[in-house]
Amino acid sequence: MSNIRGRFAPTPSGLMHVGNAWAALLAWLQIRSQNGQFVLRMEDIDGPRCRPELALQALADLRWLGLDWDEGPDIGGPHSPYTQSERIPLYEEALDKLLASDRLYPCFCSRAELLAVASAPHGLSSEGPAYAGTCRHLTTEQQRERREVKTPSLRFKVDEDRAITYEDGIAGTLQFPPGVGGDFVVRRADGIISYQLAVVIDDAAMDITDVLRGADLMDSTPRQLLLYEALGLPAPRFAHVPLLMGEDGKRLAKRHGDTSIAGLKEAGVGPERIIGWLAFLAGQTDRFEPIAATELIGYFDQSRIPNEPITIRETVMKQLFN
Repeated sequence: MSNIRGRFAPTPSGLMHVGNAWAALLAWLQIRSQNGQFVLRMEDIDGPRCRPELALQALADLRWLGLDWDEGPDIGGPHSPYTQSERIPLYEEALDKLLASDRLYPCFCSRAELLAVASAPHGLSSEGPAYAGTCRHLTTEQQRERREVKTPSLRFKVDEDRAITYEDGIAGTLQFPPGVGGDFVVRRADGIISYQLAVVIDDAAMDITDVLRGADLMDSTPRQLLLYEALGLPAPRFAHVPLLMGEDGKRLAKRHGDTSIAGLKEAGVGPERIIGWLAFLAGQTDRFEPIAATELIGYFDQSRIPNEPITIRETVMKQLFN
């Protein structure tokens, strides 16, 4: 049995769309082409944003597209549970370890600033300016006084003198300057564990060796590498696929029309047509034609995936319906 293990981890806060399917297909092909195990994990840790019915819809959409998995929330597996909201004790254990090693500190900054911290994966650009370290050097007495009026978040201390370099499976060698993004939140003031911590704990616990995901998460990788190191956990290999963009230069979304898998299905677009379209965009086929996902496994080549954002023009989108 191969020890190559990958995963797809959707957040059930909206319907799955072609951008999600793009990442799911390529992550699946990367692992299936190496005879590895593929894991499906539901990242529903931000309860207020996530809905159980959307999690069920995501499973149905992926199966309809012809993608399968060896472990997941619907079939179980040796690393259960596969739903983040059921894995809170593991995250709390990691927080205790980080606190014991003096890698965290309480932050009492304003609610408005804390709400800017993304709990779901959308990259550091969604957070705004890097945190200035306002609460990093508070004395024990100052912390005590602030605790009386406000529940703090917990931030991870980023080494301000250390650059981070890693080899990306698609983008090549990437270097991030010292202190990139600033000290980051690992537990919000409302008690919700951050995406950065949860994804590290889950990938390590599930023995994930390869993470292929969207390029919007590329700038989160240095933070995750720091957490792997601080917790003494092995880091997986990373590969970031380009985003599908609308003609307006923004990530493909509802404003560009109904790009949800459920919507395309309702419009009569078949799964093999969607898969063939995505495979063509990913450089895996030399022309657009309907094809089953399983037919792509034998000649998947990660080196052919483009390294720049892919603009989906209206004429390109219409290919799906012709």
